[in-house]
Amino acid sequence: MPRTSSLITPVLVTGCLITLVSFAIRASFGVFQIPIAEEFGWARAEFSLALAFQNLAWGIGQPIFGAIAERMGERKAVVIGILLYALGLVLSAGSVTPLGHQAWNWMIGFGIAGSGFGLILAIVARAASEEHRSMAMAITTAAGSAGQVVGAPVAEWLLSLMNWSQVFLVFAGAMLVLLMLVPGLKAPEGSGSSGPDETLGEILGRALRDPSFTLIFLGFFSCGYQLGFITSHFPALVTEMCGPIAPGSVLHGLGVTTTSALGAVAISLIGLANIAGTLLAGWAGKHYPRKYLLAGVYAGRTLFAGLFILFPITPGTVLLFSAGMGALWLATVPLTSGLVGHIYGLRYLGTLYGLVFFSHQLGSFLGIWLGGRMYDAFGDYTLVWWVGVGIGAFSAIVHLPVREQPLARPLAA
Repeated sequence: MPRTSSLITPVLVTGCLITLVSFAIRASFGVFQIPIAEEFGWARAEFSLALAFQNLAWGIGQPIFGAIAERMGERKAVVIGILLYALGLVLSAGSVTPLGHQAWNWMIGFGIAGSGFGLILAIVARAASEEHRSMAMAITTAAGSAGQVVGAPVAEWLLSLMNWSQVFLVFAGAMLVLLMLVPGLKAPEGSGSSGPDETLGEILGRALRDPSFTLIFLGFFSCGYQLGFITSHFPALVTEMCGPIAPGSVLHGLGVTTTSALGAVAISLIGLANIAGTLLAGWAGKHYPRKYLLAGVYAGRTLFAGLFILFPITPGTVLLFSAGMGALWLATVPLTSGLVGHIYGLRYLGTLYGLVFFSHQLGSFLGIWLGGRMYDAFGDYTLVWWVGVGIGAFSAIVHLPVREQPLARPLAA
């Protein structure tokens, strides 16, 4: 199947739909923090650890699914991911112990790895022309943001109708429906700046010896920390630390009358703002050096996070923070994946991006787990929030020395 010069393709549409549903469910888990903890009388750290394991499994699974795709084909890899995702949700729905949730969230995490950004972005990138590749990857990433827009509010709405375990079963059914879309993920065979005679082992070895790859790996850590912590804990933080919603206010008039509802709306607003932010990042990645764009994104996040925690938390500051952070939320994904593809080629992008993404998920694990532990220790999220501010500043700096030129292949003997 040759690359097409059109931006909107069947592969792009299919990839966006799968990403939207997968990420909508993934982005809703923070809404379940308080309901599950209250039903079983658990400390905040118990379900937080389950979500931390989910993100760690997602990171470990990303390069594994990249390798599975190389051996079995990308569509089969995506099918495996969807089935693991659905099965993990079903088993979690029947779990009544922290250990059960922590165990089955490993399966959910591997399912996200097989049905999320890593594989889908690699397929979309190869199906797009060079002219449209950056924007196609941005649109796919923005579809994940669209999932976040609807995921948390839908979860909150479903919780008003049924128990959390029944919501998990509904989500499992939604994942299985995605199986009907997988045949649409038909892209050209892998190609790129790594030549056809270069094996996966050879390009991996050269990438792992490249200081720029190490810097990208380290820089993506803070993205995972911030996204993991906010997705999993921000609804609870808003519920417990935000000032009340005033009767007669705009929010109250819209039906957002509790801070619990505001927490779900905040996650949705982050996703909504990020649709524009990610599309802008995709456009900018075509015209400006991606490493400087990434440094700017991390610097902006650091500024928004620092200002938010310095001022009293009110419904207004929650909305302002959500809009600002949302504009920068997943802007790192098309820029980072695009940078990896530009330097090391598209042929093994799924595996190479998967390795970089592992750093992202290590950060997610730390942000989610540390959020729960520090909350239980100190009664709020202030200290763990400041840790995220510092890590974000580190990532802004570490991208500056990255080399943007494609990695040259060694000359044949």
